[in-house]
Amino acid sequence: MSSNFADRLLEGIKSKGSPIAVGLDPQYSRLPEAIRENKELNDELDTESAIDAIFEFSTKVLRIVAPHVAAVKLNIAFFEKYFWEGIESYYSLVEEANDLGLEIIGDVKRADIPATNEVYAKAHLANPEFTNMEDLLAPDAVTVNPYFGIEALRPFIGVASDQGKGIFIVCRSSNPEATEIQDFAGPDGKKLYEFVAEQIAKISSEPGLIGNSGYSCIGAVVGATDPQAAKRLREIMPNNLFLVPGYGTQGGTADAAKACFKSDGTGAIVTATRSIIYAYELDQYKDSPTWEKAVERAVIDMKEQINAALRA
Repeated sequence: MSSNFADRLLEGIKSKGSPIAVGLDPQYSRLPEAIRENKELNDELDTESAIDAIFEFSTKVLRIVAPHVAAVKLNIAFFEKYFWEGIESYYSLVEEANDLGLEIIGDVKRADIPATNEVYAKAHLANPEFTNMEDLLAPDAVTVNPYFGIEALRPFIGVASDQGKGIFIVCRSSNPEATEIQDFAGPDGKKLYEFVAEQIAKISSEPGLIGNSGYSCIGAVVGATDPQAAKRLREIMPNNLFLVPGYGTQGGTADAAKACFKSDGTGAIVTATRSIIYAYELDQYKDSPTWEKAVERAVIDMKEQINAALRA
């Protein structure tokens, strides 16, 4: 197995024939009735009951999607809500996903000055050094913010290089509010997200970060909701993997996501969360015999749609 995160992720995508990842943003109120009505799991205001329900749901989702995806993205915020019990569940799901052979992306979006990032990198990306936590795994990659400066991310980059991990730096996010800041243009007309992309491309080409695939373990978050921006960013960052949110619920389409890929069909992994994990709420899947079948149908449909767009 390659020690470079980009190589491993691309190997997973190739073996599954599926350049997609499923996100986990579990909300108790949206869990299937079959789980929420369980007498041991039906108290949303009891942290133990609620997190047990969320863990059961999340574990089942991981097992359903594992044959069809190369990676999963765990949004830590939906677990932090439940304090220490939520964090314990988060890391238990990291272990579960690892056992299923998936690359795990921790959606943590941490950033600060270098001294604080040193601690963040150890807390969220590095495998623990504590002697009583030898079996605990951290995610294979995490999302980070560039606002404190690309150089401030050195602690994360160091862990990625030393431990075969990866980071995805937020560059062009998929939420509509992002344009207020990310589309800011300087006197030369260059937009902020283009400038950030240039800095990502520069730092990620340093020795030891590029894998055999030609891609760096330093990637970028580029949304599926603005194909023109994505096309420009692909030109600026030819050696960076794109983590592509916004597909499905946020309005991103397979055709729009295609702009994040190179002409050979590599270079990106498209993520979807609510449109997959809550597929049983959607009209097109309500005829499924179980909520699990609805999730399975949704992830297969997404895989087929993305692959069809890449072939077109």
